[in-house]
Amino acid sequence: MPIYDAPTRDMQFLLHDCFDLQKYSNLPGFADATPDVIDAFLEESGKWHRDVLTPLNRVGDQEGCVRHDDGSVTTPTGFKDAYQQFCENGFGTIAMDPEYGGQGLPLALQYAVSEMTSASNQAFAMYPGLSGGAWRAIYQNGSDEQKQTYLPKMTTGEWTGTMNLTEPQCGTDLGLIRSKAVPQADGTYKISGQKIWISAGEHDMSDNIIHLVLARIEGAPDGIKGISLFIVPKFVLDADGNPGERNGVSCGGLEEKMGIHGNATCVMNYDEATGYLIGEENKGMRAMFVMMNEARLGVGMQGLAAAEVANQNAAAFARDRLQSRSLTGPKAPEQPADPIIVHPDVRRMLMDSRAFVEGARALTYWTAIHSDLADKAEDEGTRQKSDDYMALLTPIIKAYQTHKGFEATCDAMQVFGGSGYTEEWGMSQFLRDTKIAMIYEGTNGIQALDLVGRKLMADGGRYWQTFLQEVTEWCADNKGTSDVLDGYIGQIEATKGELQEAIQWLAANGMQNPNNAGAGSHDFLHLFGLVAMGYMWGMMTKTALEKAGGDDPYYDNKLITAQYFFSRLLPMSTTHLVRVKAGAEAMMALPAEAF
Repeated sequence: MPIYDAPTRDMQFLLHDCFDLQKYSNLPGFADATPDVIDAFLEESGKWHRDVLTPLNRVGDQEGCVRHDDGSVTTPTGFKDAYQQFCENGFGTIAMDPEYGGQGLPLALQYAVSEMTSASNQAFAMYPGLSGGAWRAIYQNGSDEQKQTYLPKMTTGEWTGTMNLTEPQCGTDLGLIRSKAVPQADGTYKISGQKIWISAGEHDMSDNIIHLVLARIEGAPDGIKGISLFIVPKFVLDADGNPGERNGVSCGGLEEKMGIHGNATCVMNYDEATGYLIGEENKGMRAMFVMMNEARLGVGMQGLAAAEVANQNAAAFARDRLQSRSLTGPKAPEQPADPIIVHPDVRRMLMDSRAFVEGARALTYWTAIHSDLADKAEDEGTRQKSDDYMALLTPIIKAYQTHKGFEATCDAMQVFGGSGYTEEWGMSQFLRDTKIAMIYEGTNGIQALDLVGRKLMADGGRYWQTFLQEVTEWCADNKGTSDVLDGYIGQIEATKGELQEAIQWLAANGMQNPNNAGAGSHDFLHLFGLVAMGYMWGMMTKTALEKAGGDDPYYDNKLITAQYFFSRLLPMSTTHLVRVKAGAEAMMALPAEAF
Protein backbone atom coordinates (compact mmCIF):
# COMPACT_ATOMS: atom_id res chain seq x y z
CA MET A 1 0.00 0.00 0.00
CA PRO A 2 1.34 3.49 -0.83
CA ILE A 3 2.63 5.61 2.02
CA TYR A 4 2.15 9.31 2.76
CA ASP A 5 3.78 11.47 5.41
CA ALA A 6 2.79 15.10 5.34
CA PRO A 7 5.81 17.31 4.55
CA THR A 8 5.25 19.41 7.67
CA ARG A 9 8.90 20.46 7.89
CA ASP A 10 8.76 22.08 4.46
CA MET A 11 5.43 23.68 5.27
CA GLN A 12 6.86 25.15 8.48
CA PHE A 13 9.87 26.48 6.58
CA LEU A 14 7.58 28.40 4.23
CA LEU A 15 5.05 29.66 6.76
CA HIS A 16 7.56 30.59 9.48
CA ASP A 17 10.97 31.20 7.92
CA CYS A 18 10.44 32.18 4.31
CA PHE A 19 7.12 34.06 4.29
CA ASP A 20 6.87 34.82 8.04
CA LEU A 21 3.12 34.94 8.53
CA GLN A 22 3.64 36.80 11.80
CA LYS A 23 4.62 39.97 9.94
CA TYR A 24 0.96 40.26 8.92
CA SER A 25 -0.28 40.09 12.51
CA ASN A 26 -2.01 43.45 12.08
CA LEU A 27 -4.52 41.80 9.74
CA PRO A 28 -7.60 39.89 10.93
CA GLY A 29 -6.84 36.26 11.72
CA PHE A 30 -3.06 36.48 11.37
CA ALA A 31 -2.39 37.44 14.99
CA ASP A 32 -4.01 34.18 16.09
CA ALA A 33 -1.83 32.15 13.73
CA THR A 34 1.16 31.98 16.04
CA PRO A 35 3.95 29.51 15.24
CA ASP A 36 2.66 27.20 18.00
CA VAL A 37 -0.86 27.23 16.56
CA ILE A 38 0.39 26.58 13.04
CA ASP A 39 2.67 23.75 14.17
CA ALA A 40 -0.13 22.11 16.17
CA PHE A 41 -2.44 22.25 13.15
CA LEU A 42 0.18 20.77 10.86
CA GLU A 43 1.21 18.03 13.26
CA GLU A 44 -2.30 16.82 14.11
CA SER A 45 -3.51 17.16 10.55
CA GLY A 46 -0.49 15.27 9.28
CA LYS A 47 -1.14 12.35 11.64
CA TRP A 48 -4.82 12.11 10.73
CA HIS A 49 -4.19 12.22 7.00
CA ARG A 50 -1.48 9.58 7.29
CA ASP A 51 -3.38 7.21 9.56
CA VAL A 52 -7.02 7.67 8.50
CA LEU A 53 -7.34 9.12 5.02
CA THR A 54 -4.36 7.62 3.18
CA PRO A 55 -5.48 3.99 3.69
CA LEU A 56 -8.88 4.88 2.19
CA ASN A 57 -7.34 6.06 -1.08
CA ARG A 58 -6.99 2.56 -2.50
CA VAL A 59 -10.38 1.57 -1.06
CA GLY A 60 -12.02 4.41 -2.96
CA ASP A 61 -10.24 3.47 -6.16
CA GLN A 62 -11.29 -0.19 -5.98
CA GLU A 63 -14.87 0.25 -4.73
CA GLY A 64 -15.88 3.53 -6.32
CA CYS A 65 -19.28 5.06 -5.66
CA VAL A 66 -22.57 3.22 -6.18
CA ARG A 67 -25.79 4.74 -7.50
CA HIS A 68 -28.99 3.02 -6.37
CA ASP A 69 -32.30 2.75 -8.19
CA ASP A 70 -33.79 5.64 -6.21
CA GLY A 71 -30.99 7.94 -7.39
CA SER A 72 -29.13 7.93 -4.08
CA VAL A 73 -25.36 7.39 -4.05
CA THR A 74 -23.23 5.51 -1.54
CA THR A 75 -19.58 6.51 -1.17
CA PRO A 76 -16.80 3.93 -0.64
CA THR A 77 -16.34 2.14 2.66
CA GLY A 78 -14.92 4.45 5.31
CA PHE A 79 -15.50 7.71 3.44
CA LYS A 80 -18.54 8.77 5.45
CA ASP A 81 -16.88 8.18 8.80
CA ALA A 82 -13.70 9.89 7.65
CA TYR A 83 -15.73 12.88 6.50
CA GLN A 84 -17.33 13.19 9.93
CA GLN A 85 -13.87 13.14 11.52
CA PHE A 86 -12.64 15.67 8.98
CA CYS A 87 -15.44 18.04 9.96
CA GLU A 88 -15.05 17.47 13.70
CA ASN A 89 -11.35 18.28 13.41
CA GLY A 90 -12.16 21.56 11.66
CA PHE A 91 -9.83 20.83 8.75
CA GLY A 92 -12.09 22.60 6.27
CA THR A 93 -12.99 25.67 8.36
CA ILE A 94 -9.52 27.09 9.00
CA ALA A 95 -9.89 30.22 6.85
CA MET A 96 -13.68 30.63 6.99
CA ASP A 97 -15.27 33.69 8.61
CA PRO A 98 -15.86 33.24 12.38
CA GLU A 99 -19.24 34.95 11.96
CA TYR A 100 -20.46 31.73 10.37
CA GLY A 101 -18.52 29.33 12.58
CA GLY A 102 -15.13 29.37 10.88
CA GLN A 103 -11.75 29.80 12.53
CA GLY A 104 -10.70 32.92 10.61
CA LEU A 105 -7.04 31.90 10.24
CA PRO A 106 -4.83 32.65 7.22
CA LEU A 107 -5.66 30.98 3.93
CA ALA A 108 -2.06 29.77 3.59
CA LEU A 109 -2.59 27.48 6.59
CA GLN A 110 -5.79 26.17 5.01
CA TYR A 111 -3.86 25.47 1.83
CA ALA A 112 -1.25 23.50 3.76
CA VAL A 113 -3.91 21.27 5.30
CA SER A 114 -5.76 21.01 1.98
CA GLU A 115 -2.54 19.86 0.35
CA MET A 116 -2.44 16.98 2.83
CA THR A 117 -6.02 16.03 1.98
CA SER A 118 -5.37 16.04 -1.77
CA ALA A 119 -2.12 14.12 -1.42
CA SER A 120 -3.56 11.43 0.81
CA ASN A 121 -6.85 10.98 -1.05
CA GLN A 122 -7.63 13.19 -4.05
CA ALA A 123 -11.13 11.78 -4.63
CA PHE A 124 -12.11 12.41 -0.99
CA ALA A 125 -10.60 15.90 -1.03
CA MET A 126 -13.00 17.00 -3.73
CA TYR A 127 -16.03 16.77 -1.41
CA PRO A 128 -14.91 19.42 1.12
CA GLY A 129 -12.93 21.25 -1.57
CA LEU A 130 -15.98 21.99 -3.71
CA SER A 131 -17.96 22.87 -0.60
CA GLY A 132 -15.36 25.47 0.27
CA GLY A 133 -15.69 27.03 -3.17
CA ALA A 134 -19.48 27.11 -2.96
CA TRP A 135 -19.18 28.62 0.52
CA ARG A 136 -17.01 31.43 -0.79
CA ALA A 137 -19.31 32.13 -3.76
CA ILE A 138 -22.27 32.57 -1.42
CA TYR A 139 -20.14 34.52 1.06
CA GLN A 140 -19.08 37.06 -1.58
CA ASN A 141 -22.24 37.25 -3.68
CA GLY A 142 -25.20 36.08 -1.59
CA SER A 143 -27.65 38.28 0.27
CA ASP A 144 -27.41 38.57 4.05
CA GLU A 145 -30.37 36.22 4.34
CA GLN A 146 -28.75 33.66 2.04
CA LYS A 147 -25.49 33.82 3.97
CA GLN A 148 -27.24 33.37 7.31
CA THR A 149 -29.33 30.54 5.89
CA TYR A 150 -26.63 28.44 4.23
CA LEU A 151 -23.14 29.33 5.45
CA PRO A 152 -23.26 28.11 9.08
CA LYS A 153 -24.23 24.55 8.08
CA MET A 154 -21.79 24.59 5.16
CA THR A 155 -19.06 25.73 7.54
CA THR A 156 -19.59 22.80 9.88
CA GLY A 157 -19.78 20.44 6.93
CA GLU A 158 -23.31 19.31 7.77
CA TRP A 159 -24.21 20.57 4.30
CA THR A 160 -21.92 20.29 1.31
CA GLY A 161 -21.84 22.29 -1.94
CA THR A 162 -21.31 21.79 -5.66
CA MET A 163 -20.85 23.82 -8.81
CA ASN A 164 -23.05 23.04 -11.83
CA LEU A 165 -21.76 24.49 -15.10
CA THR A 166 -21.23 21.89 -17.83
CA GLU A 167 -24.04 20.52 -19.98
CA PRO A 168 -24.00 17.80 -22.66
CA GLN A 169 -23.72 20.35 -25.47
CA CYS A 170 -21.25 22.73 -23.82
CA GLY A 171 -18.11 22.54 -21.73
CA THR A 172 -15.91 25.62 -21.64
CA ASP A 173 -18.25 27.62 -23.87
CA LEU A 174 -20.83 28.34 -21.18
CA GLY A 175 -22.67 30.74 -23.45
CA LEU A 176 -24.33 27.65 -24.94
CA ILE A 177 -26.07 26.72 -21.68
CA ARG A 178 -29.71 25.65 -22.12
CA SER A 179 -30.79 25.13 -18.51
CA LYS A 180 -33.66 27.50 -17.89
CA ALA A 181 -35.01 29.37 -14.90
CA VAL A 182 -38.68 30.38 -14.76
CA PRO A 183 -39.58 33.16 -12.28
CA GLN A 184 -42.27 32.37 -9.72
CA ALA A 185 -44.66 34.69 -7.93
CA ASP A 186 -42.94 34.12 -4.58
CA GLY A 187 -39.55 35.30 -5.90
CA THR A 188 -38.11 31.82 -6.43
CA TYR A 189 -37.35 30.19 -9.77
CA LYS A 190 -38.09 26.81 -11.29
CA ILE A 191 -34.86 25.37 -12.64
CA SER A 192 -34.94 22.76 -15.41
CA GLY A 193 -32.12 21.19 -17.38
CA GLN A 194 -29.31 18.69 -17.20
CA LYS A 195 -25.76 19.14 -15.93
CA ILE A 196 -22.93 16.65 -16.41
CA TRP A 197 -19.60 15.88 -14.72
CA ILE A 198 -20.83 17.31 -11.41
CA SER A 199 -18.34 16.27 -8.75
CA ALA A 200 -19.92 15.34 -5.41
CA GLY A 201 -23.34 15.91 -6.97
CA GLU A 202 -24.98 13.20 -4.85
CA HIS A 203 -23.60 11.27 -1.88
CA ASP A 204 -24.36 9.99 1.61
CA MET A 205 -21.96 12.10 3.69
CA SER A 206 -24.02 15.23 4.46
CA ASP A 207 -27.59 16.11 5.42
CA ASN A 208 -28.07 18.45 2.47
CA ILE A 209 -26.27 19.37 -0.73
CA ILE A 210 -26.33 23.01 -1.84
CA HIS A 211 -26.00 23.11 -5.61
CA LEU A 212 -24.89 26.32 -7.31
CA VAL A 213 -26.41 26.17 -10.77
CA LEU A 214 -25.93 28.31 -13.86
CA ALA A 215 -29.16 28.76 -15.84
CA ARG A 216 -30.80 31.23 -18.20
CA ILE A 217 -33.89 33.14 -17.11
CA GLU A 218 -36.62 33.18 -19.73
CA GLY A 219 -36.12 36.10 -22.08
CA ALA A 220 -32.48 36.64 -21.08
CA PRO A 221 -29.92 37.65 -23.73
CA ASP A 222 -28.06 34.94 -25.60
CA GLY A 223 -24.55 33.95 -24.62
CA ILE A 224 -22.66 34.63 -21.40
CA LYS A 225 -24.50 37.92 -20.83
CA GLY A 226 -27.76 36.07 -20.19
CA ILE A 227 -26.61 33.61 -17.53
CA SER A 228 -27.69 33.78 -13.88
CA LEU A 229 -26.58 31.83 -10.81
CA PHE A 230 -28.96 30.03 -8.46
CA ILE A 231 -28.84 28.20 -5.14
CA VAL A 232 -30.69 24.91 -5.58
CA PRO A 233 -30.67 22.78 -2.40
CA LYS A 234 -31.17 19.03 -2.54
CA PHE A 235 -33.78 19.45 0.19
CA VAL A 236 -35.83 22.65 0.31
CA LEU A 237 -35.57 24.18 3.77
CA ASP A 238 -38.58 24.28 6.05
CA ALA A 239 -39.71 27.25 8.14
CA ASP A 240 -37.06 26.47 10.75
CA GLY A 241 -34.25 26.35 8.22
CA ASN A 242 -33.89 22.57 8.29
CA PRO A 243 -33.94 20.21 5.29
CA GLY A 244 -37.57 19.54 4.36
CA GLU A 245 -39.11 18.24 1.15
CA ARG A 246 -36.91 16.76 -1.57
CA ASN A 247 -36.30 19.27 -4.34
CA GLY A 248 -36.69 18.48 -8.03
CA VAL A 249 -33.02 17.59 -8.47
CA SER A 250 -31.66 14.06 -8.80
CA CYS A 251 -28.63 12.08 -9.88
CA GLY A 252 -29.42 10.47 -13.22
CA GLY A 253 -26.21 8.47 -13.35
CA LEU A 254 -22.56 8.24 -12.33
CA GLU A 255 -19.82 8.90 -14.85
CA GLU A 256 -17.48 5.97 -15.56
CA LYS A 257 -14.10 7.61 -15.10
CA MET A 258 -10.43 6.84 -15.59
CA GLY A 259 -9.65 7.83 -11.99
CA ILE A 260 -10.94 9.58 -8.85
CA HIS A 261 -13.37 6.68 -8.49
CA GLY A 262 -14.07 7.60 -4.87
CA ASN A 263 -15.73 10.84 -5.92
CA ALA A 264 -19.32 10.77 -7.13
CA THR A 265 -19.18 12.45 -10.53
CA CYS A 266 -22.83 12.80 -11.47
CA VAL A 267 -25.25 13.54 -14.24
CA MET A 268 -27.64 15.91 -12.47
CA ASN A 269 -31.23 16.33 -13.66
CA TYR A 270 -33.18 19.44 -12.68
CA ASP A 271 -36.95 19.08 -13.11
CA GLU A 272 -38.56 22.37 -12.07
CA ALA A 273 -36.39 22.42 -8.98
CA THR A 274 -36.83 25.38 -6.65
CA GLY A 275 -33.92 27.78 -6.99
CA TYR A 276 -32.92 31.09 -5.43
CA LEU A 277 -31.13 33.80 -7.43
CA ILE A 278 -27.68 34.83 -6.20
CA GLY A 279 -26.86 38.43 -7.01
CA GLU A 280 -28.32 40.10 -10.07
CA GLU A 281 -30.09 38.58 -13.02
CA ASN A 282 -27.79 37.86 -15.98
CA LYS A 283 -24.69 38.40 -13.81
CA GLY A 284 -24.21 34.77 -12.89
CA MET A 285 -20.78 34.32 -14.41
CA ARG A 286 -19.35 37.10 -12.27
CA ALA A 287 -20.54 35.29 -9.16
CA MET A 288 -19.59 31.84 -10.38
CA PHE A 289 -16.04 32.99 -11.19
CA VAL A 290 -15.46 33.28 -7.45
CA MET A 291 -16.02 29.55 -7.14
CA MET A 292 -14.31 28.72 -10.42
CA ASN A 293 -11.12 30.56 -9.46
CA GLU A 294 -11.17 28.97 -6.01
CA ALA A 295 -11.49 25.59 -7.70
CA ARG A 296 -8.66 26.33 -10.14
CA LEU A 297 -6.27 27.13 -7.32
CA GLY A 298 -7.42 23.95 -5.58
CA VAL A 299 -6.75 21.94 -8.72
CA GLY A 300 -3.27 23.48 -8.95
CA MET A 301 -2.82 22.24 -5.39
CA GLN A 302 -3.80 18.76 -6.56
CA GLY A 303 -0.93 18.85 -9.06
CA LEU A 304 1.74 19.49 -6.47
CA ALA A 305 0.08 17.18 -3.91
CA ALA A 306 0.06 14.27 -6.35
CA ALA A 307 3.70 14.90 -7.20
CA GLU A 308 4.56 14.95 -3.48
CA VAL A 309 2.95 11.63 -2.59
CA ALA A 310 4.13 9.92 -5.79
CA ASN A 311 7.69 11.13 -5.19
CA GLN A 312 7.62 9.93 -1.58
CA ASN A 313 6.73 6.43 -2.73
CA ALA A 314 9.20 6.45 -5.61
CA ALA A 315 12.04 7.56 -3.32
CA ALA A 316 11.21 4.84 -0.81
CA PHE A 317 11.19 2.23 -3.57
CA ALA A 318 14.46 3.53 -5.02
CA ARG A 319 16.20 3.23 -1.65
CA ASP A 320 15.19 -0.42 -1.34
CA ARG A 321 15.15 -1.81 -4.86
CA LEU A 322 18.43 -3.52 -5.83
CA GLN A 323 19.35 -3.40 -9.51
CA SER A 324 22.81 -3.28 -11.17
CA ARG A 325 25.86 -1.51 -9.81
CA SER A 326 26.65 2.18 -9.58
CA LEU A 327 28.54 3.60 -12.56
CA THR A 328 31.28 4.73 -10.18
CA GLY A 329 31.67 1.42 -8.37
CA PRO A 330 29.61 -0.59 -5.85
CA LYS A 331 27.89 1.46 -3.16
CA ALA A 332 26.49 -1.57 -1.29
CA PRO A 333 29.23 -4.20 -1.72
CA GLU A 334 27.62 -6.46 0.86
CA GLN A 335 24.54 -6.68 -1.40
CA PRO A 336 24.24 -8.48 -4.75
CA ALA A 337 23.42 -5.14 -6.39
CA ASP A 338 23.11 -1.47 -5.47
CA PRO A 339 19.81 0.26 -4.70
CA ILE A 340 18.61 2.04 -7.80
CA ILE A 341 18.76 5.43 -6.10
CA VAL A 342 22.50 5.47 -6.93
CA HIS A 343 21.76 5.70 -10.67
CA PRO A 344 21.81 9.22 -12.17
CA ASP A 345 18.69 8.72 -14.28
CA VAL A 346 16.68 7.64 -11.23
CA ARG A 347 18.03 10.66 -9.39
CA ARG A 348 16.99 12.83 -12.35
CA MET A 349 13.36 11.77 -12.00
CA LEU A 350 13.33 12.11 -8.22
CA MET A 351 15.06 15.49 -8.26
CA ASP A 352 12.89 16.87 -11.07
CA SER A 353 9.86 16.10 -8.94
CA ARG A 354 11.37 17.34 -5.67
CA ALA A 355 12.48 20.67 -7.14
CA PHE A 356 9.09 21.17 -8.75
CA VAL A 357 7.10 20.25 -5.63
CA GLU A 358 9.02 22.53 -3.29
CA GLY A 359 8.83 25.45 -5.70
CA ALA A 360 5.14 24.88 -6.43
CA ARG A 361 4.34 24.65 -2.73
CA ALA A 362 6.03 27.99 -2.17
CA LEU A 363 4.18 29.61 -5.08
CA THR A 364 0.82 28.26 -3.91
CA TYR A 365 1.23 29.41 -0.31
CA TRP A 366 2.60 32.79 -1.41
CA THR A 367 -0.44 33.25 -3.63
CA ALA A 368 -2.70 32.29 -0.70
CA ILE A 369 -1.11 35.08 1.34
CA HIS A 370 -1.93 37.51 -1.45
CA SER A 371 -5.51 36.26 -1.49
CA ASP A 372 -5.80 37.30 2.14
CA LEU A 373 -4.07 40.62 1.45
CA ALA A 374 -6.52 41.32 -1.38
CA ASP A 375 -9.36 41.01 1.14
CA LYS A 376 -7.80 42.29 4.35
CA ALA A 377 -4.89 44.68 3.67
CA GLU A 378 -5.28 48.10 5.22
CA ASP A 379 -4.29 50.15 2.16
CA GLU A 380 -5.93 50.14 -1.24
CA GLY A 381 -2.64 49.83 -3.12
CA THR A 382 -1.74 46.54 -1.46
CA ARG A 383 -5.25 45.18 -1.97
CA GLN A 384 -5.12 46.11 -5.66
CA LYS A 385 -1.69 44.58 -6.20
CA SER A 386 -2.64 41.34 -4.50
CA ASP A 387 -5.90 41.14 -6.44
CA ASP A 388 -3.90 41.61 -9.66
CA TYR A 389 -1.58 38.80 -8.62
CA MET A 390 -4.51 36.49 -8.00
CA ALA A 391 -5.87 37.16 -11.49
CA LEU A 392 -2.46 36.69 -13.10
CA LEU A 393 -1.30 33.62 -11.21
CA THR A 394 -4.50 31.57 -11.08
CA PRO A 395 -4.19 30.18 -14.64
CA ILE A 396 -0.45 29.62 -14.12
CA ILE A 397 -0.92 27.69 -10.88
CA LYS A 398 -3.75 25.65 -12.34
CA ALA A 399 -2.10 24.73 -15.64
CA TYR A 400 1.62 24.71 -14.89
CA GLN A 401 1.33 22.79 -11.65
CA THR A 402 -1.09 20.18 -12.94
CA HIS A 403 1.03 19.62 -16.06
CA LYS A 404 4.22 19.20 -14.06
CA GLY A 405 2.42 17.27 -11.34
CA PHE A 406 1.21 14.75 -13.89
CA GLU A 407 4.74 14.47 -15.31
CA ALA A 408 5.99 13.79 -11.79
CA THR A 409 3.52 10.93 -11.28
CA CYS A 410 4.67 9.50 -14.63
CA ASP A 411 8.28 9.67 -13.46
CA ALA A 412 7.35 8.05 -10.14
CA MET A 413 5.81 5.14 -12.02
CA GLN A 414 8.94 4.94 -14.16
CA VAL A 415 11.13 4.68 -11.06
CA PHE A 416 9.15 1.60 -10.06
CA GLY A 417 9.81 -0.01 -13.43
CA GLY A 418 7.54 -2.98 -14.10
CA SER A 419 6.23 -2.82 -10.53
CA GLY A 420 4.84 0.63 -11.24
CA TYR A 421 2.71 -0.75 -14.03
CA THR A 422 0.89 -3.09 -11.65
CA GLU A 423 -1.95 -1.92 -9.45
CA GLU A 424 -0.64 -3.25 -6.14
CA TRP A 425 2.00 -0.52 -5.77
CA GLY A 426 -0.49 2.34 -6.23
CA MET A 427 1.43 4.33 -8.83
CA SER A 428 -1.22 3.64 -11.45
CA GLN A 429 -3.87 5.26 -9.27
CA PHE A 430 -1.80 8.41 -8.78
CA LEU A 431 -1.34 8.63 -12.54
CA ARG A 432 -5.01 8.03 -13.32
CA ASP A 433 -6.28 10.35 -10.61
CA THR A 434 -3.94 13.18 -11.47
CA LYS A 435 -4.72 13.31 -15.18
CA ILE A 436 -8.13 14.86 -14.52
CA ALA A 437 -6.43 17.89 -12.95
CA MET A 438 -5.17 18.91 -16.40
CA ILE A 439 -8.72 18.72 -17.76
CA TYR A 440 -11.35 19.96 -15.36
CA GLU A 441 -11.94 23.53 -14.19
CA GLY A 442 -10.92 24.66 -17.66
CA THR A 443 -8.41 22.58 -19.59
CA ASN A 444 -4.80 23.68 -19.40
CA GLY A 445 -5.01 24.94 -22.98
CA ILE A 446 -7.89 27.19 -21.98
CA GLN A 447 -5.87 28.47 -19.01
CA ALA A 448 -3.00 29.34 -21.35
CA LEU A 449 -5.37 31.21 -23.69
CA ASP A 450 -6.84 33.04 -20.69
CA LEU A 451 -3.36 34.12 -19.63
CA VAL A 452 -2.34 35.35 -23.09
CA GLY A 453 -5.70 36.59 -24.31
CA ARG A 454 -7.13 38.24 -21.20
CA LYS A 455 -4.70 38.54 -18.30
CA LEU A 456 -1.64 39.72 -20.21
CA MET A 457 -3.10 42.96 -21.52
CA ALA A 458 -5.71 43.56 -18.80
CA ASP A 459 -5.54 47.12 -17.47
CA GLY A 460 -2.76 47.96 -19.90
CA GLY A 461 -0.56 45.07 -18.80
CA ARG A 462 -0.58 46.18 -15.16
CA TYR A 463 -0.76 42.65 -13.73
CA TRP A 464 2.45 41.30 -15.20
CA GLN A 465 4.27 44.62 -15.02
CA THR A 466 3.63 44.86 -11.28
CA PHE A 467 4.71 41.27 -10.71
CA LEU A 468 7.91 41.58 -12.72
CA GLN A 469 8.69 44.88 -11.01
CA GLU A 470 8.53 43.08 -7.67
CA VAL A 471 10.90 40.41 -8.94
CA THR A 472 13.26 43.11 -10.26
CA GLU A 473 13.29 44.95 -6.95
CA TRP A 474 13.87 41.75 -4.98
CA CYS A 475 16.83 40.86 -7.17
CA ALA A 476 18.32 44.34 -6.76
CA ASP A 477 17.80 44.33 -2.98
CA ASN A 478 19.49 40.95 -2.51
CA LYS A 479 22.52 41.23 -4.76
CA GLY A 480 25.73 40.95 -2.80
CA THR A 481 24.20 38.66 -0.16
CA SER A 482 26.36 35.73 -1.24
CA ASP A 483 28.10 34.41 -4.32
CA VAL A 484 25.61 31.53 -4.51
CA LEU A 485 22.57 33.79 -4.38
CA ASP A 486 24.15 36.27 -6.77
CA GLY A 487 24.50 33.51 -9.35
CA TYR A 488 20.88 32.53 -8.97
CA ILE A 489 19.73 36.15 -9.14
CA GLY A 490 21.53 36.46 -12.45
CA GLN A 491 19.60 33.47 -13.75
CA ILE A 492 16.29 34.85 -12.47
CA GLU A 493 16.97 38.15 -14.23
CA ALA A 494 17.90 36.37 -17.46
CA THR A 495 14.73 34.28 -17.39
CA LYS A 496 12.68 37.35 -16.61
CA GLY A 497 14.24 38.98 -19.66
CA GLU A 498 13.18 36.02 -21.79
CA LEU A 499 9.63 36.38 -20.50
CA GLN A 500 9.63 40.08 -21.38
CA GLU A 501 10.93 39.20 -24.86
CA ALA A 502 8.09 36.71 -25.24
CA ILE A 503 5.56 39.34 -24.18
CA GLN A 504 6.95 41.80 -26.72
CA TRP A 505 6.84 39.17 -29.47
CA LEU A 506 3.23 38.26 -28.66
CA ALA A 507 2.25 41.93 -28.58
CA ALA A 508 3.77 42.46 -32.01
CA ASN A 509 2.67 39.24 -33.65
CA GLY A 510 -0.42 38.09 -31.77
CA MET A 511 -2.60 40.96 -32.89
CA GLN A 512 -1.40 40.60 -36.47
CA ASN A 513 -2.30 36.91 -36.46
CA PRO A 514 -4.26 35.64 -33.43
CA ASN A 515 -3.08 32.10 -34.19
CA ASN A 516 0.41 33.21 -33.18
CA ALA A 517 -0.91 33.94 -29.70
CA GLY A 518 -2.74 30.63 -29.56
CA ALA A 519 0.26 28.67 -30.83
CA GLY A 520 2.56 30.17 -28.25
CA SER A 521 0.19 30.23 -25.29
CA HIS A 522 1.19 26.87 -23.79
CA ASP A 523 4.91 27.64 -23.86
CA PHE A 524 4.32 31.20 -22.69
CA LEU A 525 2.44 29.95 -19.64
CA HIS A 526 5.24 27.52 -18.83
CA LEU A 527 7.83 30.26 -19.28
CA PHE A 528 5.87 32.47 -16.88
CA GLY A 529 5.60 29.52 -14.49
CA LEU A 530 9.39 29.14 -14.49
CA VAL A 531 9.88 32.85 -13.74
CA ALA A 532 7.46 32.60 -10.81
CA MET A 533 9.15 29.42 -9.57
CA GLY A 534 12.55 31.03 -9.95
CA TYR A 535 11.41 33.90 -7.74
CA MET A 536 10.19 31.43 -5.13
CA TRP A 537 13.46 29.49 -5.23
CA GLY A 538 15.37 32.75 -4.89
CA MET A 539 13.49 33.61 -1.70
CA MET A 540 13.88 30.08 -0.34
CA THR A 541 17.60 30.08 -1.10
CA LYS A 542 18.11 33.36 0.73
CA THR A 543 16.32 32.02 3.80
CA ALA A 544 18.10 28.66 3.74
CA LEU A 545 21.53 30.31 3.41
CA GLU A 546 20.87 32.24 6.60
CA LYS A 547 20.24 29.01 8.53
CA ALA A 548 22.41 26.40 6.81
CA GLY A 549 25.50 24.78 8.29
CA GLY A 550 24.03 23.87 11.66
CA ASP A 551 22.73 20.64 13.17
CA ASP A 552 19.56 20.62 11.09
CA PRO A 553 20.33 19.13 7.64
CA TYR A 554 17.04 20.46 6.25
CA TYR A 555 18.54 23.80 5.18
CA ASP A 556 21.58 22.25 3.51
CA ASN A 557 19.29 19.87 1.62
CA LYS A 558 17.14 22.82 0.57
CA LEU A 559 20.22 24.48 -0.93
CA ILE A 560 21.13 21.32 -2.83
CA THR A 561 17.61 21.20 -4.29
CA ALA A 562 17.89 24.89 -5.18
CA GLN A 563 21.12 24.17 -7.04
CA TYR A 564 19.32 21.45 -8.98
CA PHE A 565 16.43 23.75 -9.87
CA PHE A 566 18.69 26.52 -11.15
CA SER A 567 21.00 24.19 -13.05
CA ARG A 568 18.51 21.73 -14.52
CA LEU A 569 14.96 23.17 -14.57
CA LEU A 570 15.13 26.94 -14.94
CA PRO A 571 17.21 26.73 -18.18
CA MET A 572 14.16 25.20 -19.88
CA SER A 573 12.91 28.79 -20.19
CA THR A 574 15.03 29.31 -23.29
CA THR A 575 13.32 26.45 -25.09
CA HIS A 576 9.91 27.87 -24.23
CA LEU A 577 10.91 31.26 -25.62
CA VAL A 578 12.11 29.72 -28.89
CA ARG A 579 8.82 27.85 -29.22
CA VAL A 580 6.75 30.97 -28.51
CA LYS A 581 8.60 32.87 -31.23
CA ALA A 582 8.18 30.02 -33.72
CA GLY A 583 4.65 31.27 -34.27
CA ALA A 584 1.74 29.41 -35.80
CA GLU A 585 2.90 28.80 -39.37
CA ALA A 586 4.20 25.24 -39.02
CA MET A 587 1.52 24.37 -36.48
CA MET A 588 -1.41 25.39 -38.68
CA ALA A 589 -0.04 24.60 -42.14
CA LEU A 590 -1.17 20.98 -42.45
CA PRO A 591 -4.70 20.79 -43.94
CA ALA A 592 -7.35 19.55 -41.52
CA GLU A 593 -8.19 16.61 -43.77
CA ALA A 594 -4.58 15.43 -43.55
CA PHE A 595 -4.92 14.57 -39.87
